[in-house]
Amino acid sequence: MLNNPYDILEHNPYKEHILPILATLPSTPGVYQYFDKKGTVIYVGKAKNLKSRVLSYFRNDASHNLKTQLLVRKIADIHFVHVQSETEALLMENNLIKRFKPKYNILLKDDKTYPWIRITNEEFPRIFTTRHIIHDGSLYFGPYPSGKMLKELMTLIRQVFTYRTCSYQLTEDSIAKNKFRPCLNAQIGLCESPCTGEQTRVEYNKDIAGIKQIIKGSFSIYLKDLKEKMMSYAKELKFEKAQIVKERITLLENYSANTAIISAYSHDMEVYSYEDSSDVLFINMTKVVEGKINTSFCTEVAKKLDMSNAEIFTSAIIQNRLRMNWCSREIIVPEKLDLPNDYVQQTVPISGDKKKLLEFSIHNTHLYKTQKQNKQKILDPARWSNKVVLEMQRDLHLDRPPHHIECFDNSNIQGNQPVASCVVFREGKPSNKEYRHFNVKTVVGPDDFASMREIVFRRYSRLLEEGKDLPDLIVIDGGKGQLSSAVEALKKANVYDKVIVVGLAKRLEEIYFPDDPNPICLDKRCHTLQIIQHIRDEAHRFGITFHRDKRSKATFRTELTDIEGIGEKTAQELLLKFTSVAKIKNATFESLTQCIGKSKAEKVFKHFHN
Repeated sequence: MLNNPYDILEHNPYKEHILPILATLPSTPGVYQYFDKKGTVIYVGKAKNLKSRVLSYFRNDASHNLKTQLLVRKIADIHFVHVQSETEALLMENNLIKRFKPKYNILLKDDKTYPWIRITNEEFPRIFTTRHIIHDGSLYFGPYPSGKMLKELMTLIRQVFTYRTCSYQLTEDSIAKNKFRPCLNAQIGLCESPCTGEQTRVEYNKDIAGIKQIIKGSFSIYLKDLKEKMMSYAKELKFEKAQIVKERITLLENYSANTAIISAYSHDMEVYSYEDSSDVLFINMTKVVEGKINTSFCTEVAKKLDMSNAEIFTSAIIQNRLRMNWCSREIIVPEKLDLPNDYVQQTVPISGDKKKLLEFSIHNTHLYKTQKQNKQKILDPARWSNKVVLEMQRDLHLDRPPHHIECFDNSNIQGNQPVASCVVFREGKPSNKEYRHFNVKTVVGPDDFASMREIVFRRYSRLLEEGKDLPDLIVIDGGKGQLSSAVEALKKANVYDKVIVVGLAKRLEEIYFPDDPNPICLDKRCHTLQIIQHIRDEAHRFGITFHRDKRSKATFRTELTDIEGIGEKTAQELLLKFTSVAKIKNATFESLTQCIGKSKAEKVFKHFHN
């Protein structure tokens, strides 16, 4: 048996076949394919260096996720193809992915679900939409992810151009033999009867050429030709034909005006952006022709193996360019990607029109992600909650999902009436019935650290006494000082090794862990930070409300109920009548007597006027 330097292969029954292949891998660009025991392609990849890339899968690396480990266990054979350049490897990889649809590769939505515009390969071509591609020499434009956009474009083409929709097998010979009769479209002006020779093949195909330009988005070129044609008819005094051409120009200009010009660049460009989620990448793909947005749509790609977001994003761009037949020489992206220079020019804009295009794409990506997530919240709230909890586990590097979270906050004014609050979230949502208030009992003066120690100790020592479950995550509103105080209390209560505690600093929304001087800074748009901020804000709101009520009661007690012979009921009557203590102080004896009687009015009046 061969010596096996790759421990991860110990779980693979085909290791004796695989090891010699690994030993003979070339250090050149190429494409590799992994096969399972049935001979099915389960993964296709490209590499600048085949040897380095392929061997990385088989090293016993703790960073490999479960999907990668399962892939390696299923590999029964490896094939590789040496190529001359990175671009060749890139294109070959994506052709193989499209052909075999391997289980472990990322795949965009199947383009068969999108409609195309087909211009048939005939002497007198027909134009219509289809979802099926037939390789008979016909031209296909698309696919069109937006059905509305396709409908508007086909309506424009029908209004501007006259072309046949019949299924006649038109040839110049069959027309010369008078085999056909004009249909209703010819009578209402939607077709110029090429079937009877009223329109020649040359004239008909000029219109088809114009249709191709419009579909490509080249309005300016065709509009220029039409204007020259209109002026020519006018000079020849063919005013009726000139008017028809003018109406076509108006239709095209109105349609073109509906698409805002957001770039001064005349060459075609593509714009790509993405937004991350726990298990998918949301991607926007936008095509710009003559400075106008020609097509823009969003899709999502499931994460697989140990691929980074940048790798998934790159693969999606390449697949989309092949699928959509996009071949712009420049793409606008939010970050530099690992793409060969001879494949496409990359631009990461800082300002100007290209920056606006990127911001447009990013905005649409965010809207698409939000819409999908809101829909999931409504249709499957349990699944959504579980997804968010798992995302928190990943972002905070926790050893278990935080299904149960508690957060603490202090509230006092210069040490007066110190209180604290504890709010509880379950499955990422508030559990209001489990919220708790605390009156701070042992702390004198404004000492937030001591207050935090007291309430955390009281909370968890009581939970232990009552035999209740401890939270999966504790959030402390504050930085290192409050977090250290909470840790002391948890240790005193003998629960520190049973829970995970973090502190949320307010200024930069940094998340601190005990004994780690370096905080975690999360993306402000990620669900983990949003939920932690939500629970912190809830703790603050709940604590402030309790503190305000307590201050109100304290003021009520000292100002009125401290008067001998005046109880809470009488004080309430006075406040209902005069609305404030200040107005009670300034009230006349007669008005007090009308409210609470002569005896009590004397006591109140003497108290405030002596």
